[in-house]
Amino acid sequence: MARTATVIRTTRETQITLTLNLDGTGKADLHTGIGFFDHMLDGFARHGLFDLAVDCHGDLEVDCHHTIEDIGIALGTALRQALGDKAGLVRYGSCLLPMDETLALCAVDLGGRPYFVYDAQFSAPACGGMDTQMAREFFYAISYAAMINLHLKVLYGENDHHKLEAMFKAFAKALDAATRTDARIEGVLSTKGTL
Repeated sequence: MARTATVIRTTRETQITLTLNLDGTGKADLHTGIGFFDHMLDGFARHGLFDLAVDCHGDLEVDCHHTIEDIGIALGTALRQALGDKAGLVRYGSCLLPMDETLALCAVDLGGRPYFVYDAQFSAPACGGMDTQMAREFFYAISYAAMINLHLKVLYGENDHHKLEAMFKAFAKALDAATRTDARIEGVLSTKGTL
């Protein structure tokens, strides 16, 4: 069964069409209007081996907030839909990812209870047209829309570009691990019998 989902999200601030294939090859077709954010999403798709298409028309004349947050909501919604009943899922994934002088940690639990922990500091308010504070809003939106437990931490680093890229790639690798299936798992991996 294909683990794909397409989400169309329309508000007065953004119009988004997003398609996610969890069993892809890392192909990305990205049009968010924010070049640096496209670069981050491309890294997410490539390193998670997800196919991701995003077309967004947002109110960038205001700022990047609505575009980035709403794409996070759409991506989280697509992830939740693509996972289906979660039968056979490994459920947990983590990654400790180096990016030059930066080291980032990500851990994911697809158990159906949203929670978000984030620890990252940046030296500049923006990086390539993307507000650095929007990284937190993006990942928060994913965690709650997908109903996943997500922990992200930059352990150390100097360059804001590297910190952001390390977080997106670490999330990709952790999510790739968590979304794999294991034939030994009957139903869902939970003592409760449900995720």
